[in-house]
Amino acid sequence: MPLTSKSLPEYWDTYKPHKGDGTPSAPAVDSFEWTQYPGHGPGAGFIGEPRTALELGSAEGKEAVFLARTGVEVTALDFSPAQTARARLWWEGTPGLSFVTAEACDYLAETTATFDAIFSRWGAVWFTDPERLVPLVRRRLNPGGVLALSQAEPIEGFYGPQAMYGNGLSGRRLTVLRWSYSTEMWADLLERNGFTGIDACVLPAPDPDNVGTLMVRAKVPAPASAPTPAPAPAKRRRQAR
Repeated sequence: MPLTSKSLPEYWDTYKPHKGDGTPSAPAVDSFEWTQYPGHGPGAGFIGEPRTALELGSAEGKEAVFLARTGVEVTALDFSPAQTARARLWWEGTPGLSFVTAEACDYLAETTATFDAIFSRWGAVWFTDPERLVPLVRRRLNPGGVLALSQAEPIEGFYGPQAMYGNGLSGRRLTVLRWSYSTEMWADLLERNGFTGIDACVLPAPDPDNVGTLMVRAKVPAPASAPTPAPAPAKRRRQAR
Protein backbone atom coordinates (compact mmCIF):
# COMPACT_ATOMS: atom_id res chain seq x y z
CA MET A 1 0.00 0.00 0.00
CA PRO A 2 1.46 3.42 -0.96
CA LEU A 3 2.46 5.67 1.94
CA THR A 4 0.39 8.84 2.28
CA SER A 5 2.00 11.12 4.89
CA LYS A 6 1.10 14.74 4.09
CA SER A 7 3.49 16.49 6.50
CA LEU A 8 6.76 15.93 8.29
CA PRO A 9 5.09 15.21 11.66
CA GLU A 10 2.94 12.57 9.93
CA TYR A 11 6.05 11.13 8.32
CA TRP A 12 7.73 10.73 11.71
CA ASP A 13 4.54 9.24 13.15
CA THR A 14 5.33 6.15 11.07
CA TYR A 15 8.85 5.68 12.48
CA LYS A 16 9.31 2.23 14.06
CA PRO A 17 5.65 1.21 13.69
CA HIS A 18 4.14 -1.34 16.06
CA LYS A 19 3.79 -4.77 14.50
CA GLY A 20 1.23 -7.09 15.97
CA ASP A 21 -1.94 -6.83 18.01
CA GLY A 22 -2.58 -5.00 21.25
CA THR A 23 -0.55 -2.35 23.02
CA PRO A 24 3.16 -2.36 22.18
CA SER A 25 5.49 -3.34 25.00
CA ALA A 26 8.10 -0.91 26.26
CA PRO A 27 11.62 -1.68 25.05
CA ALA A 28 14.33 -2.64 27.50
CA VAL A 29 16.43 0.25 28.81
CA ASP A 30 19.79 -1.20 29.78
CA SER A 31 22.25 0.88 27.78
CA PHE A 32 22.77 4.27 26.14
CA GLU A 33 23.39 3.79 22.43
CA TRP A 34 24.93 6.34 20.04
CA THR A 35 25.43 4.11 17.01
CA GLN A 36 23.46 1.74 14.80
CA TYR A 37 25.40 -1.16 16.31
CA PRO A 38 24.22 -2.17 19.81
CA GLY A 39 27.00 -2.06 22.37
CA HIS A 40 29.32 -0.14 20.05
CA GLY A 41 30.19 3.41 21.07
CA PRO A 42 31.00 5.60 24.04
CA GLY A 43 27.81 5.33 26.13
CA ALA A 44 26.24 8.05 28.26
CA GLY A 45 29.62 9.37 29.35
CA PHE A 46 29.93 11.10 25.97
CA ILE A 47 27.86 13.99 27.34
CA GLY A 48 29.67 14.16 30.67
CA GLU A 49 27.71 14.40 33.91
CA PRO A 50 24.90 16.90 33.28
CA ARG A 51 22.27 17.82 35.81
CA THR A 52 19.82 18.76 33.05
CA ALA A 53 19.58 17.52 29.47
CA LEU A 54 17.47 18.00 26.34
CA GLU A 55 17.17 15.29 23.70
CA LEU A 56 16.28 16.49 20.19
CA GLY A 57 14.35 13.74 18.44
CA SER A 58 13.73 11.30 21.28
CA ALA A 59 11.36 8.87 19.45
CA GLU A 60 10.90 5.87 21.79
CA GLY A 61 12.63 7.74 24.60
CA LYS A 62 15.01 4.97 25.65
CA GLU A 63 18.10 7.12 26.09
CA ALA A 64 16.11 9.86 27.83
CA VAL A 65 14.82 7.25 30.29
CA PHE A 66 18.33 5.87 30.79
CA LEU A 67 19.60 9.32 31.79
CA ALA A 68 16.59 10.09 33.98
CA ARG A 69 17.19 6.89 35.92
CA THR A 70 20.67 8.17 36.78
CA GLY A 71 19.23 11.35 38.30
CA VAL A 72 19.41 13.71 35.31
CA GLU A 73 16.45 16.04 34.70
CA VAL A 74 15.63 15.21 31.06
CA THR A 75 13.35 16.88 28.53
CA ALA A 76 12.60 14.53 25.62
CA LEU A 77 11.50 16.42 22.50
CA ASP A 78 10.05 14.95 19.33
CA PHE A 79 8.33 16.47 16.28
CA SER A 80 5.87 13.57 16.05
CA PRO A 81 2.73 13.50 18.22
CA ALA A 82 2.55 9.72 17.76
CA GLN A 83 6.12 9.20 18.96
CA THR A 84 5.55 11.41 22.01
CA ALA A 85 2.27 9.65 22.83
CA ARG A 86 3.91 6.23 22.63
CA ALA A 87 6.83 7.34 24.81
CA ARG A 88 4.43 8.79 27.38
CA LEU A 89 2.47 5.53 27.39
CA TRP A 90 5.63 3.69 28.35
CA TRP A 91 7.52 6.17 30.52
CA GLU A 92 5.09 8.73 31.96
CA GLY A 93 5.81 9.07 35.66
CA THR A 94 9.54 8.38 35.40
CA PRO A 95 11.10 10.79 37.93
CA GLY A 96 12.92 13.67 36.26
CA LEU A 97 11.57 12.95 32.76
CA SER A 98 9.22 15.17 30.73
CA PHE A 99 8.06 15.01 27.12
CA VAL A 100 7.53 17.81 24.60
CA THR A 101 6.01 17.66 21.12
CA ALA A 102 7.62 20.42 19.05
CA GLU A 103 9.90 21.22 16.14
CA ALA A 104 13.43 21.58 17.48
CA CYS A 105 14.19 25.13 16.28
CA ASP A 106 10.77 26.43 17.34
CA TYR A 107 11.19 25.00 20.82
CA LEU A 108 14.73 26.32 21.26
CA ALA A 109 13.68 29.78 20.06
CA GLU A 110 10.72 29.99 22.43
CA THR A 111 11.78 28.24 25.63
CA THR A 112 13.48 30.04 28.49
CA ALA A 113 14.91 26.79 29.88
CA THR A 114 18.63 26.14 29.74
CA PHE A 115 20.46 22.82 29.88
CA ASP A 116 23.81 21.32 30.79
CA ALA A 117 23.62 19.03 27.75
CA ILE A 118 21.69 18.98 24.48
CA PHE A 119 22.03 15.80 22.45
CA SER A 120 20.69 14.08 19.36
CA ARG A 121 21.12 10.44 18.45
CA TRP A 122 20.22 10.02 14.79
CA GLY A 123 17.55 12.57 15.59
CA ALA A 124 16.49 16.12 14.90
CA VAL A 125 20.01 17.47 14.32
CA TRP A 126 20.32 15.23 11.25
CA PHE A 127 17.05 16.53 9.78
CA THR A 128 17.41 20.24 10.61
CA ASP A 129 19.56 22.89 8.94
CA PRO A 130 22.61 23.09 11.23
CA GLU A 131 23.20 26.75 10.31
CA ARG A 132 19.82 27.53 11.86
CA LEU A 133 19.90 25.01 14.69
CA VAL A 134 23.37 25.40 16.19
CA PRO A 135 23.02 29.10 17.18
CA LEU A 136 19.75 28.26 18.95
CA VAL A 137 21.38 25.34 20.77
CA ARG A 138 24.24 27.60 21.82
CA ARG A 139 21.85 30.04 23.51
CA ARG A 140 20.10 27.32 25.47
CA LEU A 141 23.24 25.68 26.88
CA ASN A 142 24.56 26.66 30.27
CA PRO A 143 28.20 27.77 30.59
CA GLY A 144 30.28 24.62 30.30
CA GLY A 145 27.36 22.83 28.63
CA VAL A 146 27.77 20.12 25.99
CA LEU A 147 26.27 19.59 22.54
CA ALA A 148 26.61 15.97 21.40
CA LEU A 149 25.23 14.23 18.34
CA SER A 150 25.49 11.12 16.23
CA GLN A 151 24.24 10.15 12.78
CA ALA A 152 25.39 8.14 9.78
CA GLU A 153 28.79 9.03 8.44
CA PRO A 154 28.50 11.23 5.34
CA ILE A 155 29.20 9.85 1.91
CA GLU A 156 32.53 11.33 0.88
CA GLY A 157 32.06 14.28 -1.47
CA PHE A 158 28.28 14.49 -0.97
CA TYR A 159 27.78 17.07 1.75
CA GLY A 160 25.03 19.49 2.76
CA PRO A 161 21.24 19.08 2.48
CA GLN A 162 20.05 15.89 0.81
CA ALA A 163 16.46 15.28 -0.26
CA MET A 164 14.51 12.05 -0.36
CA TYR A 165 10.90 11.09 -1.01
CA GLY A 166 9.49 10.49 2.46
CA ASN A 167 6.71 8.22 1.20
CA GLY A 168 8.92 6.26 -1.14
CA LEU A 169 8.87 6.23 -4.92
CA SER A 170 5.25 5.10 -5.24
CA GLY A 171 3.66 7.19 -2.48
CA ARG A 172 2.39 10.74 -2.05
CA ARG A 173 5.05 13.36 -2.80
CA LEU A 174 6.65 14.52 0.46
CA THR A 175 10.18 15.90 0.58
CA VAL A 176 12.29 14.98 3.59
CA LEU A 177 15.64 16.72 4.01
CA ARG A 178 18.61 15.63 6.04
CA TRP A 179 21.96 17.37 6.37
CA SER A 180 25.17 15.39 5.95
CA TYR A 181 28.19 17.44 7.02
CA SER A 182 31.80 16.37 7.03
CA THR A 183 33.75 16.47 10.28
CA GLU A 184 35.52 19.61 9.03
CA MET A 185 32.20 21.32 8.27
CA TRP A 186 30.92 20.54 11.76
CA ALA A 187 34.10 21.80 13.39
CA ASP A 188 33.94 25.05 11.41
CA LEU A 189 30.26 25.63 12.20
CA LEU A 190 30.72 25.00 15.91
CA GLU A 191 33.79 27.22 16.14
CA ARG A 192 31.93 30.06 14.38
CA ASN A 193 29.21 29.80 17.02
CA GLY A 194 31.55 30.05 19.98
CA PHE A 195 31.95 26.39 20.93
CA THR A 196 35.24 25.03 22.22
CA GLY A 197 36.69 21.58 22.87
CA ILE A 198 35.32 20.47 19.51
CA ASP A 199 35.64 16.76 18.70
CA ALA A 200 34.20 15.64 15.35
CA CYS A 201 35.11 12.23 13.98
CA VAL A 202 33.77 9.12 12.30
CA LEU A 203 33.61 6.08 14.56
CA PRO A 204 34.25 3.03 12.37
CA ALA A 205 31.73 0.20 12.42
CA PRO A 206 32.69 -3.06 14.14
CA ASP A 207 33.17 -4.38 10.62
CA PRO A 208 35.26 -1.70 8.90
CA ASP A 209 33.51 -2.42 5.58
CA ASN A 210 30.19 -1.25 7.04
CA VAL A 211 28.86 2.29 7.48
CA GLY A 212 30.40 4.18 10.38
CA THR A 213 28.89 6.76 12.72
CA LEU A 214 29.56 10.48 12.72
CA MET A 215 30.19 11.57 16.32
CA VAL A 216 30.36 15.24 17.30
CA ARG A 217 30.83 16.86 20.70
CA ALA A 218 31.55 20.46 21.69
CA LYS A 219 31.30 22.68 24.75
CA VAL A 220 30.16 26.16 25.62
CA PRO A 221 33.06 27.90 27.36
CA ALA A 222 32.76 28.10 31.12
CA PRO A 223 33.26 31.57 32.58
CA ALA A 224 36.82 32.27 33.54
CA SER A 225 37.26 32.26 37.29
CA ALA A 226 38.44 35.52 38.76
CA PRO A 227 42.09 35.42 39.81
CA THR A 228 42.71 35.14 43.52
CA PRO A 229 43.96 38.51 44.74
CA ALA A 230 47.47 38.53 46.13
CA PRO A 231 47.64 38.97 49.89
CA ALA A 232 48.29 42.51 51.03
CA PRO A 233 51.86 43.10 52.18
CA ALA A 234 52.27 42.93 55.94
CA LYS A 235 52.59 46.31 57.61
CA ARG A 236 55.73 46.93 59.59
CA ARG A 237 55.32 47.93 63.17
CA ARG A 238 57.06 51.08 64.17
CA GLN A 239 59.00 50.53 67.33
CA ALA A 240 58.68 53.16 70.03
CA ARG A 241 61.86 55.04 70.81
